[in-house]
Amino acid sequence: MQTVFLDSLVNFLAACLRVANYPADEQGGIYRFSDRPIQRIGMAVEPWPGMNDWLIRHEPDALWIHRPWKLDPNCLPADIGILYHHLPFDEHLTMGFNWPMAEVFGMTSPEELGYKQAPGLPARPIAARPIAARPIGMIGSAAERSLADWLSLVTREFGGYDSVGEGADSLISRVAVVGAMNDALIREAAGRGAQLYLTGQYRPSAGKAVAETGMSVIAVGHGRSEAWGLRALRNVLQHQWPSLTLVMPD
Repeated sequence: MQTVFLDSLVNFLAACLRVANYPADEQGGIYRFSDRPIQRIGMAVEPWPGMNDWLIRHEPDALWIHRPWKLDPNCLPADIGILYHHLPFDEHLTMGFNWPMAEVFGMTSPEELGYKQAPGLPARPIAARPIAARPIGMIGSAAERSLADWLSLVTREFGGYDSVGEGADSLISRVAVVGAMNDALIREAAGRGAQLYLTGQYRPSAGKAVAETGMSVIAVGHGRSEAWGLRALRNVLQHQWPSLTLVMPD
């Protein structure tokens, strides 16, 4: 059995989540160091009431957490290592340029859609990639489905959705998955052939662009997209280290 330590996990996730593309204060990494050998990893989006009881019950050797800000390390066993990733996790494993999600939706050759401007760089058109910018989303073709069939797929993957708006096309074969929603992004997606816009939260300010482009929109919900990402991260770690036990909250 391969021995895994916190440094190994951090280095692996740094490569998977491309943390070098982020400012130092957004890269994440080790929140509390431990040199304890790791066989069991607890995984959570954020602290919750009863978390300490959960940790006692499952006895993880390390904890990965998306948002550790309200975590009280003093309430945890002293030798449990803690690591976290916030923005890199959001952009790579929730709604955005997300390879595991592209595979689930059957998107062929997904392309970048929209860019987040890096601080200090001059403004550029949203479709033109600035130096050091990161994609906000992806666009690609997929098997043709009705909106009802897309909703069934979304429900199966995410456990539900917050809202849906039906657009002009009865059959949909080109999809945008984007971690934001605004007028410019909707119009860029439509201009590149998207018929369905998948995002976390519906933004009414983009309603005019939605109506004028005939775009269908499914907002899956911020919490559901994070829960999906947590499961995807578990699968990535399990594939890398099959001998690890990975535990998540119910």
